[in-house]
Amino acid sequence: MYESAEELLNFADGLLQQGDIHEIQMAKFIEEWLNFDEEVSVNTSGSTGKEKKITLRKEHMVNSAKATGAFFKLGAGTSALLCLSPDHIAGKMMLVRAMVMGWDLHVVAPEKDALTQYDNDYDFVAMVPYQVFHSLEALSKVKKLIVGGGPVSRELEEKLQEVPTEVFATYGMTETSTHVAIKRLNGPARSNVFSALPNVKFSTDERSCLVVNAPEILREPLVTNDLVNLVTPTSFQWLGRFDNMINSGGIKIFPETLEEKLSEYIDRPFIIASEKDEELGERVILIFQNDKDADIPNYSQAFSILEKYERPKKVYTISKFSYTPTGKIKRGDILQVLQKYR
Repeated sequence: MYESAEELLNFADGLLQQGDIHEIQMAKFIEEWLNFDEEVSVNTSGSTGKEKKITLRKEHMVNSAKATGAFFKLGAGTSALLCLSPDHIAGKMMLVRAMVMGWDLHVVAPEKDALTQYDNDYDFVAMVPYQVFHSLEALSKVKKLIVGGGPVSRELEEKLQEVPTEVFATYGMTETSTHVAIKRLNGPARSNVFSALPNVKFSTDERSCLVVNAPEILREPLVTNDLVNLVTPTSFQWLGRFDNMINSGGIKIFPETLEEKLSEYIDRPFIIASEKDEELGERVILIFQNDKDADIPNYSQAFSILEKYERPKKVYTISKFSYTPTGKIKRGDILQVLQKYR
């Protein structure tokens, strides 16, 4: 806890001189946050296209931080852990929440098992699914955990039913200063519906894609490429990305939905995609990572849980998938690699 901006800037200056990489990234953001500019520069994740630099208004980031505090009832003195990279929006927003709301923030390197390396207990922690998977035995140290940056597999979600921590999946993006909606992943309140944070409303466009209406964190309504089932103006079910949707013989198929179904049967990284088909227009394919050049498993049991039109017509392998810094699979890169060898 620092009593003044000057103390915090002195702390950041010390980190810039002799800190580790994540500490230097944190120090640079603190300096940017405390300067006289009204905006900060951040990079998008690159999961749905090329990584790009955008600007966010500090006022909007403060409002986002306060909305998170209100939703989870986290006030001054909250003990929190930052184990994400301060170079990306999720890590930056943990710092903003701490500075705006007076949290006691413990900062560690963004390693997969960061939570297991310390004995501290925390009121609030944010992680990516990969970190959660490697921290299951230590989650009892956390009261409330948010998980973002990528989909939570069905296997991991089932494991989370055995922990006392309140675990929530988040929906959001860099442009919205991280999450604008939350759903509970475990316990009696477990849900497949995302609920809006305070002062956020939702609608859909002509494609059935989500439109985020949040004047306190956005300059204007944000039209996304996320296909949803709008339940109410403040809740929705996420179906998948419009740009990933497969139209096979007139039937709309959402790769992300199939991936969730298959995740408990396939023990290696994979994606569902499509390729051209003379009869169907597009046909479903499965691509998995096979970096050890192992034999292709028999997935007939896994495919049997799918509807006939959902079942992959071909299975391809790629030696190594591309990932964003936050652990999301870069679908576009994988499809480009596959195209070269077909």
